[in-house]
Amino acid sequence: MNKIIPYLWFDKNAEEAVKLYTSVIGNSSIGEISHYGKEGFEFHKMPEGSVMTVSFTLNGQSFMALNGGPVFTFNPSISFHIKCETVEEVDRVWNILIDGGTALMELGSYPFSKRYGWLQDKYGVSWQIIHTETPFTQRITPVMMFIGKNAGRAEEAATLYTSLFHNSKINMISRYGKGMEPDTENSINYASITLDNEEFGVMDSAHEHHFAFNEAISFLINCKDQQEVDYFWEKLTENGGEESMCGWLKDKFGVSWQVVPEQLGALMNDPDPTKSSRVTQAMFSMKKIIIADLERAYTNG
Repeated sequence: MNKIIPYLWFDKNAEEAVKLYTSVIGNSSIGEISHYGKEGFEFHKMPEGSVMTVSFTLNGQSFMALNGGPVFTFNPSISFHIKCETVEEVDRVWNILIDGGTALMELGSYPFSKRYGWLQDKYGVSWQIIHTETPFTQRITPVMMFIGKNAGRAEEAATLYTSLFHNSKINMISRYGKGMEPDTENSINYASITLDNEEFGVMDSAHEHHFAFNEAISFLINCKDQQEVDYFWEKLTENGGEESMCGWLKDKFGVSWQVVPEQLGALMNDPDPTKSSRVTQAMFSMKKIIIADLERAYTNG
């Protein structure tokens, strides 16, 4: 299991989207599917028995999709690079994902790649599909774009994130030069970072954009114990971060994270519906997840 899992918030079509994505990328599969119960209806408003979450892998990387209702809308502030070894593979992936979607940067040749395009698919998820001649081990890379009031803060974010996770580093930074207004000289055109052995990208853009980070895409952190939950919760909410419900928070840049103990899934999906219901109800009442309270609900009600 990956330490950090991209978590995609759909309206009601998570399962449909996951089937498409796993059909496009090789070595991909659909994992566990969970369903809504009666508990928490006052929060999620989703019918009992409907699909809640779908876990899946894309080229061996872990992802999660949620049917959460029409609360948040995907936008390009967080996108996903898909690296391709051939131009033909770029074209194949592009032609499938563009169906019903919108081109943000047309498929073509660019100074950084002889075949590249940026699109929003029909569900709103953004993909940057790129041919690369450099060997890679991770095919899909989440990329955070720092815009608006956050423009120019990508390096600050990269420094913070790499300081929080083990086995982390800034791999490379490409900076804007002179005459690239409105982006300021030395702000980040693109940087590759590693967080707990997983690759992420960050970039600045001072151009006018009518969107910002939101909960439509968050990053779930699998925590081994309460000490780790407390650590990430404290570090990511300090200096202007914001607590939310059920383990969700926003850091000082507005990026959404879910700080979740590894045992939560097992407790919520226990075969005994009474126990799983109690755990789920307890979780809906929390901001930061308290493992002892979940276990108490599981055992004693």
